[in-house]
Amino acid sequence: MTCCQPDSEEFTMVHIDEQRLESDLGYRFEYVSGFMGFGAEDVAAIHAAATVIAPAVPTLVDAVYDQLHRYDATWRHFLPRQSGYDGAIPKTLDDVTPDHEMIRFRKEHLARYLTALVSKPYDGKMVAYLDMVGKIHTLKAGSKDLNVPLVQMNALLGFVADALTNTILSLKLERTQEVRTLRAFGKLLWLQNDLINRHYQELTASVSVA
Repeated sequence: MTCCQPDSEEFTMVHIDEQRLESDLGYRFEYVSGFMGFGAEDVAAIHAAATVIAPAVPTLVDAVYDQLHRYDATWRHFLPRQSGYDGAIPKTLDDVTPDHEMIRFRKEHLARYLTALVSKPYDGKMVAYLDMVGKIHTLKAGSKDLNVPLVQMNALLGFVADALTNTILSLKLERTQEVRTLRAFGKLLWLQNDLINRHYQELTASVSVA
């Protein structure tokens, strides 16, 4: 990460190409992660937690979907056909039961996402994957019938962040490791939040121009 780290011995204000932040995903991730101090030590802490967090993934996924099911504003987004899903489509919101085939399909996606967070290298491919998590919930990618409002995405990510924090705290890790892991995931989820919000900002900008 070189775009946003000043000389440690002598203060030098770092120049950031703000226009490039909007067009270059790698540059944007490098800037935001560098600004927050998300680096190799954080990635190492996240990967070190894989063996203890991975077994908790099914419970985390169930908790997320139980919460989504509590509100029609979030659950209604499982009524349209999901991207990549070829099975039966529910006709009404009441038909979208927690054990519906399409919900099981979505749960598998969330499980893979959570597993990827603790197992994949944080390279360009991973950054593109995190970016797609935001994009696929808009009309810019995924299902043409799926357009999740930003407020629902923010609510969901906030719930996931708290659920992850609760899971980490329940592991009773050695204190230093616990703090390191919590801080690393906190930074990571803020990075994910930025890569969600940017797609909604682009949509708003395009509507304003139109």
